[in-house]
Amino acid sequence: MAGEFDVIVIGAGPGGYVCAIRAAQLGLRVACVEKRATLGGTCLNIGCIPSKALLQSSENFAATQHAWADHGIVVEGVKLDLARMQARKAEVVDANVRGIEFLFKKNKVRWLKGEARIAARGRVQVAGEDYAAKHIVIATGSESMPLAGVAVDEQRIVTSTGALEFDHVPGHLVVIGGGVIGLELGSVWQRLGSQVTVIEFLDRLIPGNDAEIAKHFQRILAKQGLKFRLSSKVTGATLTDGGVTLTVEPVKGGAAEEVKADAVLLAIGRRATTAGLGLQEVGVALDRQGRVITDAHFATNVPGIYAIGDVIAGPMLAHKAEDEGMALAEHLAGKAGHVNYEAIPGVVYTWPEVAGVGRTEEQLKADGVDYRVGKFPFTANARARAMGSTEGFVKILADRATDRILGCHIIGPDAGTLIAEIVTAIEFGASSEDVARICHAHPSLNEAVKEAALAVDNRAIHI
Repeated sequence: MAGEFDVIVIGAGPGGYVCAIRAAQLGLRVACVEKRATLGGTCLNIGCIPSKALLQSSENFAATQHAWADHGIVVEGVKLDLARMQARKAEVVDANVRGIEFLFKKNKVRWLKGEARIAARGRVQVAGEDYAAKHIVIATGSESMPLAGVAVDEQRIVTSTGALEFDHVPGHLVVIGGGVIGLELGSVWQRLGSQVTVIEFLDRLIPGNDAEIAKHFQRILAKQGLKFRLSSKVTGATLTDGGVTLTVEPVKGGAAEEVKADAVLLAIGRRATTAGLGLQEVGVALDRQGRVITDAHFATNVPGIYAIGDVIAGPMLAHKAEDEGMALAEHLAGKAGHVNYEAIPGVVYTWPEVAGVGRTEEQLKADGVDYRVGKFPFTANARARAMGSTEGFVKILADRATDRILGCHIIGPDAGTLIAEIVTAIEFGASSEDVARICHAHPSLNEAVKEAALAVDNRAIHI
C-alpha cells in the first residue's frame, strides 16, 4: 500500500480542495487526487476565474469606448490587444491555482497526481499505486453537456473551454443556450466586437431565475447588441470553409432555417463527471441524470464513500460545493456540518449583474404561498446615478403573514455583492422589517436593498 489516510478526496476543485483543507485543519490525515497539472478544478482553471478575468477586461474595454466620455474622460484611438488580455487572464489563473498548492502544503494535504479509481471500499488507485482511506470523497465536478448533431472541436464549435481561448474576435458568434455560461461569455465577445446571437430552447433566458428579472435582463442585453432566438432548437451543425452552418428549428414546429456563424459556443448546461471512477463496480448508486445519490450527510449507499459538489443533486455552483466540502469535513471529524440550500445565491456576472437567492415568484405561486413584493429601481438610487449605472432593480419577496424574507432577486450594478445581505437575512430567518430598519450607508448601492425592504410594506422613501 502506497499510503494510508483518514480521507482521500477525489477532485481538487472548489468542493474537493476545501473539503481536504478543512479535514486537515481538523486533524485528519488527508490526500487529494487531481489529474490536472494544476489544482483548482474547472472553476479556477477553465471556468469561474478565467471567465471573470475576461468579463472584467471586456467591461473595461467597452467602458473606455462608450461610457467614460460621459464622465469627462476622453480616450482616443482605443485598440484591443487580445493577446495581452488573454495573457492577463492566464496570470490571474496561475496566481489562483498556485495559491491552492500553497494551502495544501500549509495544511499538510498530500496531492496525489493522476486519475483516480475506487478499487473497493476504503481503497483508491492513482497512477498505478494503491492507497487506503477510511473515508473516500467523490468531488469530480461536471463537464459540458453535449448536443446531438453538434460536434465540438474546440476550434470553431467550442464549449466554455474553447470560448475562453479564442485568439481572435469571431465576426459572428452563435451561442447555443441562454443560461449563465452562454450569456457571460457571449457578453465578453460582444463587447470585444463580435455579433452575438443566442439560440435558446425555452421561451426565456436564465431558466430557474425569477421570470420578471429574466425578461428585464433580456431587454438590457438586447440594448447592448445581443440578438436572441428563443423557443428554437439547433438540430445540426456543419463545418464550412468560412465557419459553421447551423440548422435551427422552432420548438413548436415549423420550417428549419440555416444560421451561419464564424464560431459556435455550445452552452446548454453541464453534467456530472463520473466516468472511469469505478462507481458501477463498487456499487455506488447514480440517479437518472448520472449524479451520485447521497443522503443528508453526503453519504452514498456504499459505507465510507461520500460525494459533494456538481457530481450530486443541486445547483452546480462553486460556492455550493465549497459549503458541502466544509460540512462533510466537519461531519467526518465528528462535528456538525450544515448547508442551508434555501440560502445559496446565484449570480450572473454580466453587466449589469443578476443575482438571486431563495424562492422566485413563480415558485411561491406554484406552492400557494401568500407573499408580498417590494421593489426599488436603481434609477432612484443616488450612488447608481453617480456611477452612471441605473439599469435594473431590487425585488424582495416576503411572507404576507410573518414578513419573513423568502427570496430576493436583483438586476443591477454589483448585484452579486448586494445579494449577500439578503443571504444573511434568509440564513437567520430575518423579516423585511429587519432589513428595512438596518442603517445603510449613504450614498451606497446597498440603499436600494433597504428601500426594497421598505417597499414590501409600501413605505419606500425615494420613489
